[in-house]
Amino acid sequence: MSLSVRLILTLVVALAFVLVVAVYAGYKTGAFAGQSVLEVASTGDLRGLLPMHDTPSSMIADVTLRRLESAYYKPISPQTPLTGEETALRQLLASKHAGKQLPVETSSGEVVGDGARAASLLAFAQQHYAAALGPDGAQDITDAALRGMMNSVNDPYTVYLSAREIQGLNESLSGGNFGGIGVYIYQLKDGRIVAGPIEDLPASRAGMKPGEIIDSVDGRPVRGMPIDRVEMIIRGKSGTIVHVRSHRYDRPSIEHSFAIVREIIHVPTVRAKMEGNIDYIRLSDFGTTSADEIRKALLDGKAKGAKGYILDLRDNGGGLLEAAVDISSFFIPQGTIVSTIRRDGQKTSEEARGDAIGGLHPLVILVNKYTASASEITSGALQDYHLATLVGTRTFGKGVVQSIYGLPNNEDPDQGALKITTARYVTPAGRDIQHHGIEPDIVVNQDANPTLIDTPADRQLAAAKARLRTLLR
Repeated sequence: MSLSVRLILTLVVALAFVLVVAVYAGYKTGAFAGQSVLEVASTGDLRGLLPMHDTPSSMIADVTLRRLESAYYKPISPQTPLTGEETALRQLLASKHAGKQLPVETSSGEVVGDGARAASLLAFAQQHYAAALGPDGAQDITDAALRGMMNSVNDPYTVYLSAREIQGLNESLSGGNFGGIGVYIYQLKDGRIVAGPIEDLPASRAGMKPGEIIDSVDGRPVRGMPIDRVEMIIRGKSGTIVHVRSHRYDRPSIEHSFAIVREIIHVPTVRAKMEGNIDYIRLSDFGTTSADEIRKALLDGKAKGAKGYILDLRDNGGGLLEAAVDISSFFIPQGTIVSTIRRDGQKTSEEARGDAIGGLHPLVILVNKYTASASEITSGALQDYHLATLVGTRTFGKGVVQSIYGLPNNEDPDQGALKITTARYVTPAGRDIQHHGIEPDIVVNQDANPTLIDTPADRQLAAAKARLRTLLR
């Protein structure tokens, strides 16, 4: 799996459930279906910047600094990436008690020279400390240096991705085909892990209900554990058994134990059902299969006599920009869906595909504070064209786009990648969503508790149905 040979067209993601505000964190995996936390606009390949013959690993720091300074959507102080690299390396060395002597690199203000300084700093750390850090010391030092540079711009979406993180991104956006049990997991601020089993997948068949708090996996307590670690221990070879202990979210005294057989999981992104003459469609993210799933759900609804439609984008943190444009185009016959604007002012517009289904009205879109990125593109476009009524609460406000650039080298063809914010996007009417979000047409406040969705206690869904009934009179 190399990003240099796999061009993932226009991904846009967001942090569903809170990377930035740290309320929930969601992951979309086969073991635990979860939400991708990466936003991507396009991909590229950095090998053209690398002299590929006898390239020392330290040259990756050179490439990283130059790409960050040239691609980031805002100007960067030349000293910023060098300071970030040095700070991260010092923190790593201090945490390992390996020493703290590092040269201080001062920017010349010229990007090629600063790139060489970044490479020199990484080479010094490798030479003097890699052996002391153990068998993975060289990689740990490289990772720290690259993360330090990328984190220096204080943009939660501009990050260094390890090869494993890239694999997770690809899996989440392709629907996820791997050994798991089929649940969504979210992490609360207090570290508890909330599970939401997906219908007809192993966890659901084993009896797990929405809103379970997972206490342990194979005997290992998971409260406070990073959510990606929980994901890793849940995953496993198809046919093996994972033991999960949990308790009810609302009744801690009721404990459950599950022995769940892992399966190869494909996680659908759409759940649809007819309620009377209303076609209710819930979309969990914008993945590679989402547009096809949405089209099928819409056509099935029409065939069953749907008179009104609800598209539920609550807690949907985004995904592929291409999927957002495809899905929006089912409702919008022609015109701009979204425009991206780069640092130099260059504007690129994504137009409707020309394959609108027709008759998909009245339409209500449900949104909340974790509706983000690609979800905001779709809901913003449909609101601008007056083709949908938005119900819920103000959306997340993630209006910037990222590009992924692969970082191969001679020693490891899947070294990792850089994910850099390269542009901001605006709605067809020119609205800038970043930090602002989208205000719904009908505000209905409700706790962003995933266990409330599509239950009798779901006031937002009730308001959406009431709106449709009014429009259908």
